[in-house]
Amino acid sequence: MKSTAELLGYGPNDRLLIINADDFGLCHSSNKGIQKLLEGGIVSSATIMMPCAWAREAAVWSASHTLLDVGVHFTLTSEWDVMKWGPVYRGGSTESLVTGEGYFHRDSKSFERRADTEQVKQELIAQVEMALHMGVNVTHADNHMGSLYGLQTGRHFLTEVFDVCAGYRLPFRLPRFLQLESGAPAPPELALQALKHAAEADRRGVAVLDYLVALPFHAKPGETYAQFKSQMISLLKRLKPGVSELIIHPALVTDELTAFHSEPLKRGMEMDIFRDKEVQDAMHYEGIKQIGWKELRHYQRRNSRP
Repeated sequence: MKSTAELLGYGPNDRLLIINADDFGLCHSSNKGIQKLLEGGIVSSATIMMPCAWAREAAVWSASHTLLDVGVHFTLTSEWDVMKWGPVYRGGSTESLVTGEGYFHRDSKSFERRADTEQVKQELIAQVEMALHMGVNVTHADNHMGSLYGLQTGRHFLTEVFDVCAGYRLPFRLPRFLQLESGAPAPPELALQALKHAAEADRRGVAVLDYLVALPFHAKPGETYAQFKSQMISLLKRLKPGVSELIIHPALVTDELTAFHSEPLKRGMEMDIFRDKEVQDAMHYEGIKQIGWKELRHYQRRNSRP
């Protein structure tokens, strides 16, 4: 079996890295931080949460920067207490996707249990269409909080995801090979499931990743930037040959961010981490090549039917 890297024309030992800034459009603080990192080539790409209040700012900016890689962060959950969002689809019922207040469910488990598959598909299409209508040159899609993967109850929505991504000819964040945070292989049952999902994506002509990596979302008590940097450098050294995507959630630490977010300081660390010379030097020393999602989209569109 060829890796995604090999399908893109790279060698079997090449380590390719996509650094994606999630949660573009979440708030103004996220937008300003992510825009700065995109313009500086620090991150490879970003994905917009189209249901959020600040999505339009992110989309309009992206429409004027079409050479940068910006995708859609499929959003079907709304996790914060004081800031909420709901569906963008307006053509019919979205009842299964929302609470009594009309917002998305707070967590992935509630979403997985209640969501109607057709309503999910309609919402995914609506989010892509909204981005396209605003002029975004959509390069890929991924998923906020992993709500579509069935991680909580086993009830996934990947069939609907593949339908939408095949229709719009977009690659999707799905790892072909699962590994634990330590870098060790995932348990055989989970690893086999990931391979099956990737094989289905291949059949549908949807390009996917080899690996998906990240550091913990929540900061450990007393965690310092130096500790976080050490963890990130260690993660980079453990990258395997193939295409890996590394997820971060950068933002400027402002009153706006701290008003609703439980991890504002961690978001600030993620804003700084890939601008850090020691981290940049580690990537260079390890021979890691940074690429963007456009390479996967180009491969997918070259090899799939219009």
